[in-house]
Amino acid sequence: MRIVFATSLVPTLPTDSGFEIANRAIVECLIRLGHDVQIIGFQWPERETQFPDQTHTLAELDVKTDNASGKQKLVWLAQAVRSNTTFAAAKLQVLQHGAFGKALDALKPFDALIVNGIPIAGAFEEALSRYPFIYVAHNQEALAAEHAAENAAGMVEKLMYQRETRQLAKLEARLAKTAKSVLAFTSDDADAMTKLGARASHHLPLVTPPTGEIQDRAGARPIAFDAGMIGTWTWTQNRIGLEWFLQSVMPLMPEHTRIAVAGSLPSVFPQRDKRVTLLGRVLDAKAFIRSCRVSILCARAGTGIQLKTLETFELGLPAVATASSLRGIGEPLPDNVIEADTAEAFAAALKQHIVDVRTGSARDMDGTAFRAHQMSRMDAVMADALNVFTKSMSA
Repeated sequence: MRIVFATSLVPTLPTDSGFEIANRAIVECLIRLGHDVQIIGFQWPERETQFPDQTHTLAELDVKTDNASGKQKLVWLAQAVRSNTTFAAAKLQVLQHGAFGKALDALKPFDALIVNGIPIAGAFEEALSRYPFIYVAHNQEALAAEHAAENAAGMVEKLMYQRETRQLAKLEARLAKTAKSVLAFTSDDADAMTKLGARASHHLPLVTPPTGEIQDRAGARPIAFDAGMIGTWTWTQNRIGLEWFLQSVMPLMPEHTRIAVAGSLPSVFPQRDKRVTLLGRVLDAKAFIRSCRVSILCARAGTGIQLKTLETFELGLPAVATASSLRGIGEPLPDNVIEADTAEAFAAALKQHIVDVRTGSARDMDGTAFRAHQMSRMDAVMADALNVFTKSMSA
């Protein structure tokens, strides 16, 4: 099949955010299944496209809210209100609907259209809805916005997230009912889309990008920190987990503990604990995680799968994880992963796990079987979703 993959951000290198990792995984899955994939969307400035021969870039665009000036944020908000759409969708509307529609039409003929995520769907809903499509639901977006509103830093932020919740709820319901099929990354999200009226919903397992690193599973790895975590902390749902760990778990940890936090942080994020090192963005996420004795998986809000959890399991690393971090991951958990949901239980498990890894009673595992199983399931579910789409077109 010739498939058009419409996305807010085309896959680029380096692949670091969860959204980008998921995008790349879906495109690589479609290619593994033998399909001709054409990608259309915006591109991060000064980034190299992952699939240059198949990518049709609409424009270069930096959509990070945290990097934007106050003036730019007001422009986006005004556009969202004027277009009666979401804040994320408004960021993409530097291109008019007609121009986007022409760019999409230029890729014809194609057999299937995949609409990847809610920002592109909200920005160009009219143009995309002219074609039958499969919708990729990265999260339960309205629910995630509701969680963000509950944890907002101030009244203005709370009101903005409450507006987003209302807009996203309406948009998600339309997408669920209009799409021929929906792909979601957890069974809970797939069930939620079914309740919104989706004709067919599929739980699509994911894998992280392959690495060329040869890992000595039986031998020692270079250790720089007792434990560490990585994520896009500018995203509110992720930051809720980080704040919970810093405020509720760290006070219960021993004085000598060395913790590292890697990934993009808000522009104003002070160093609060001498035991915690804020590294910012790192060049090699997997190398960083492998430099920590234990991986910290501390999600407390949001929906969708946690890509950092997948990465940890694929690397076979010891971890302590909240229930929210494990959403979308099937049982059984790897033997070197401990689930803990209260601050007291999390701190106790983390302290013990660090000691166990240091003394050798807890070890790395071979995560290749986990990754192979995930990939096999992903390919099967994607093939089934495309089959459902094809049958719906001929019905």
